[in-house]
Order: sequence, then C-alpha cells, then structure tokens
Amino acid sequence: MSAPLLEVTNLRAWLELRRGTVKAVDGISFTLREGETLGIVGESGSGKTMTALSLLRLLPKPAGRIVEGSSIRLDGTELLDLDEAGMQSWRGSRISMVSQDPQSSLNPVFSIGDQVAAPIREHTKGLTRNAIRQASIDVLRRLSIPSPEERLGNYPHQFSGGMRQRVVAAMAIACSPRLLIADEPTSNLDVTIQVQIMELFREIQRETKVGIILVTHDLGVAAGICHQIAVMYAGRLVEIGDVRTIFRAPRHPYTKALLNTVPRLGESRKRLFAIEGQPPSLMNLPQGCRFAARCPDRMPKCDIASPPDFEREPGHKVACWLV
Repeated sequence: MSAPLLEVTNLRAWLELRRGTVKAVDGISFTLREGETLGIVGESGSGKTMTALSLLRLLPKPAGRIVEGSSIRLDGTELLDLDEAGMQSWRGSRISMVSQDPQSSLNPVFSIGDQVAAPIREHTKGLTRNAIRQASIDVLRRLSIPSPEERLGNYPHQFSGGMRQRVVAAMAIACSPRLLIADEPTSNLDVTIQVQIMELFREIQRETKVGIILVTHDLGVAAGICHQIAVMYAGRLVEIGDVRTIFRAPRHPYTKALLNTVPRLGESRKRLFAIEGQPPSLMNLPQGCRFAARCPDRMPKCDIASPPDFEREPGHKVACWLV
C-alpha cells in the first residue's frame, strides 16, 4: 500500500483569549491517501473549520496557535516546520481550500478573470499574459462555466450562487493541488446544485487523484462522496472509519444520535429527532468524556476519565468506554 498523502498526528489548535484558552482542536489524528475523500462531520462549533484552517496554517491571528507536539505531514513534508514564505508557496499549489461562502470569499471589485488568474500567476512563473488567460479559461471550462471567454470580464455579483461556488473551486484547483479542502461547499445551495458541485469534485478527483477533505454537517452529502468519515465533537474525533461502517454500524452514541437526526424516506415520525442539551464550552471542558452530559448510555466512568481511541477493527476507531 502506498504511503499516505496526508498524516495528521495529535493536532492541537488553540485560541488564546483574555478570558482563557479555547481548545478548538484538541489532539486529533487521521490519515488520507491520494484519490480518497475524508468527511469531517459534526455540529457547529465542534472544530471542523478550525481543523481545516490548521492544515493551511491560517488560524486567526494573534490568538490562534498550533500547540507544540502537533504534526501535519503532506507528501512527507512537515508543514509545521515551514516558515511563512515556504507555507505561502504551498498554499494554492499543493494544498487549496474551497471556502464556505463564495459571496464573501470573492472580491467584488475584481473581475472573475483576475481572481482565477491570481493563483496561476503566483505559482506558475514565466507564463505570458495570454498563457495565463488561456489557463484561466481552461479551468473555468473544466468547472462547467458556460462561455468562459466572455465570463472572464464579469464580476461576482453577475454570477448565481452555484456559479460563484464553481469559480471558487476553479481558483482552488487551478494549480493542480495534491490536497483540496472543501469547507461546507454546498451549505447555501439548492439540492440540484449541491449534486452538481459534488459530481464536479468526483470528476476532479478521478482525473487528478487529489485527496479531498470535506467539512460538512450534511451527512447525506458525506455519504455520497466520502471514503472515510471522521465524527468530531468538542474539538476531538469521537469516531472514524470507512463510510459503510460509520453509516451501517456506528459505535459511538454521538454518531448514532447524528444519524438519527436525518429524516428517512418512507419513515413516519410525529417529531424529528433532536440531540438534547448543548456541547460543552471549549474554554471549560469536562474532566471525562465530553459527550457524557448528553449521552443516553452515560456511566460513572464517563465523568471521571476521557476515553482513549479503541480500534474495533483496522481503520475503525471509537473514543467511548462502551466499546
């Protein structure tokens, strides 16, 4: 078996505030191979986006920091050892991100052509202006933007939501990165456009073998595109495994609860299922299991000690004393 594309070990990303330390990401580990997609799922505030920003080393400054002892290795290179100039050369060329809201991530005063050309101009030296323009047209056509030659001069407000998302994706893949991070790429789109965007990601992955990390709260989207699922709660991964195992044989109570919140066709319910209670404050975490206060299977041990990762089978890990 080939070496992993991405190896994340004991990643801890904290925010140092006046009120205290927010442990947004607190000791997570996972691997990703080329041509595979890892879905990171969980409630809002669980640390999904902070994990994505940590991989890019784009934590909010000056509060954000990656704690010593963390490791992020991409293609064998330790990203945490790179200086800022070295990391800047990797962003956009080797590791890219499709942001959650294209409306805010696209600059309204620059044309689409200028913004798509920016990463190409930055990371591909020696190209003529015509070559950069043609490369921009090619990547827009690849993302199914109609009449890309004409749309280069348009501005973000002249595109629909789905088309803006395609433009952001075009910017992310323009330099053929090895790792693509998609942060809630379908959250503001209707179902039809969601399907189209996910199919585009599949096509890109089939063509380039890019590894994809999909950050989402939509379990349906994750089931349709991901090879692995990592369930995140209060800054930690509580369960990780292949998509079939997570959806058919979940072991952690939180994973089961998330799956129960998804409505199913043909199933009659008087009320939709909801997880009772609220996640703990990341500034004042409990001593034991972080899900204990909301867990229907809570035991005395859960309040005393935080469970380690138990490996049920190769690749399927669960952080729960029940296991």
